[in-house]
Amino acid sequence: MRKDVRILLVGEPKVGKTSLIMSLVSEEFPDEVPLRAEEITIPADVTPERVPTHIVDYSEAEQSDEQLYQEISKANVICIVYSVNNKKSIEKVTSHWIPLITDRTDKDSRVPLILVGNKSDLVEHSSMETILPIMNQYQDIETCVECSAKNLKNISELFYYAQKAVLHPTGPLYCPEEKELKSSCIKALTRIFKVSDLDNDGILNDNELNFFQRTCFNTPLAPQALEDVKNVVRRNMTDGVKSNGLTLKGFLFLHTLFIQRGRHETTWTVLRRFGYDDDLELTQEYLFPMIKIPPDCTTELNHNAYLFLQSVFDKHDKDRDCALSPEEVKDLFKVFPYMPWGPDVNNTVCTNDQGWITYQGYLSQWTLTTYLDVQRSLEYLGYLGYSIIYEQESQAAAITVTRNKRIDLQKKQTQRSVFRCNVLGARGSGKSGFLQAFLGRNLQVREIKDVKRQRRIKEDHKSLYAISTTYVYGQEKYLLLHEVMPDFDFLTETDLACDVVCLVYDINNPRSFEYCAKVYKQYFIDSKTPCVVIAAKSDLHEVRQHYSLSAHEFCRKHKLHPPQPFTCNTTEAPSKDLYTRLTTMAMYPHMAQADLKNSTFWLRASVGATVFAVLGFAMYRALLKQR
Repeated sequence: MRKDVRILLVGEPKVGKTSLIMSLVSEEFPDEVPLRAEEITIPADVTPERVPTHIVDYSEAEQSDEQLYQEISKANVICIVYSVNNKKSIEKVTSHWIPLITDRTDKDSRVPLILVGNKSDLVEHSSMETILPIMNQYQDIETCVECSAKNLKNISELFYYAQKAVLHPTGPLYCPEEKELKSSCIKALTRIFKVSDLDNDGILNDNELNFFQRTCFNTPLAPQALEDVKNVVRRNMTDGVKSNGLTLKGFLFLHTLFIQRGRHETTWTVLRRFGYDDDLELTQEYLFPMIKIPPDCTTELNHNAYLFLQSVFDKHDKDRDCALSPEEVKDLFKVFPYMPWGPDVNNTVCTNDQGWITYQGYLSQWTLTTYLDVQRSLEYLGYLGYSIIYEQESQAAAITVTRNKRIDLQKKQTQRSVFRCNVLGARGSGKSGFLQAFLGRNLQVREIKDVKRQRRIKEDHKSLYAISTTYVYGQEKYLLLHEVMPDFDFLTETDLACDVVCLVYDINNPRSFEYCAKVYKQYFIDSKTPCVVIAAKSDLHEVRQHYSLSAHEFCRKHKLHPPQPFTCNTTEAPSKDLYTRLTTMAMYPHMAQADLKNSTFWLRASVGATVFAVLGFAMYRALLKQR
């Protein structure tokens, strides 16, 4: 909402503009009226809307046309004053003042107009018969009010209406000619309805209505008041109430009724609480709240954020199969202005046999977005209404900023839950297969769909990331694999910044290992980042590498663990042991260097991984049944 309101009074000479201002300030009709009143400011604490209000007078005798134009450009609302006993002043409203204001204001940001009939004490009749056709002709006219500066009739109301026209305008919400809500208003209110429909059954039950009422107006509705609201809807439409709850049609009808009865502020209070500005767009402040991220720190979702995202998943997983079908995904993102997830997501996270994103895959994608682009994650949480549902100041409350990585290294422990592994290797070395195997996909999986998925990923469906969970010493952690494009001379800081490095080579290609050796010597030989060499395609015949040292000799020389054999060309489900080891090295880089030669390090790293993975899924299924 605006920080202040600027009201300009214009009109023909002698219609009483100055008298209206002075009567408002002194609460009595002035004996002597100057040509023009000085600009006055009414403090916020004495205005109904608690907003400072500036009232500006105009005098043709004292001001030039240029000064008038400047005041028109600065005004938030303009009151065109006429005298109810002077027909010429009424005619000038349409022949002079409205065209002048229209010419001097931007077409896309019209200033609301109030028609003010002064000197009602001098006549017994009303000017409304003459004025109403003018109101119907010009959309910018918010309202009309007759008043008397002499009798103080409707003086406070006049300035309240002017303030209201700025803070709670009708224009963006409602079309008077069609007598219905505008499409942008329907779109915003539909999102609000869907966010408030916590169980996604298409109706707002009493609990949801009460939560909505408390969220927007800081007070619940009494049971009788709730019933009265529903009865009003029932009397006016047949499908506005269903199963004793309010449908979307009923919800939209109520807001139409509020506006038609002059209670625009009710609808505006709801819209602003859910993040909308005067143009019915979500504000930048709502979508992108301030969050400070110091260097060498990462961003993760906290416990409450995961609980919220779990509830969002639950309400859209209609068939309770622990996966989101394409239709369920589309329904989930109806509160977004665009589809945020492309086809690449299905190759980034775990899916079921049908290729649908699983519960684990869904949380993994959110974790990935938060880690790589926290601003986008904040935006997405804003569309879903996180700060409203969880009653937080902003969705920044969903984010944990981890401490500096150097402190983790010094203390030899970390509280982080997400670890990044950059995967480097020459073209064709098996990097993509390594990423896809982490998601449970082999080249020879029993399901024929999975065979095609790994072998024939379309270019626009390809992902350079894969993320899933691993278990290290019983703790669930996320491992984020990033396939780095093999442009040796153009590796950026982003390509190099990570917690652990995988150097992948094809044992069947004699020129494959040379790239890994060069990358290691150029970028990682003096780094504290743990490195692991992956001997990919280990099901094939190993050939001698065209490099001065064999992969084993190179690792021995540089005190690296021996190359880890890897293949995804098997009929068995991919083992997660190697990925668990990578996560362990990322968590405990100090141990990795000291213990790499000791095989018990790898044994300890993978203990319980499979058990905890199965246990985690079983717990979710159990919780789902309870709900």
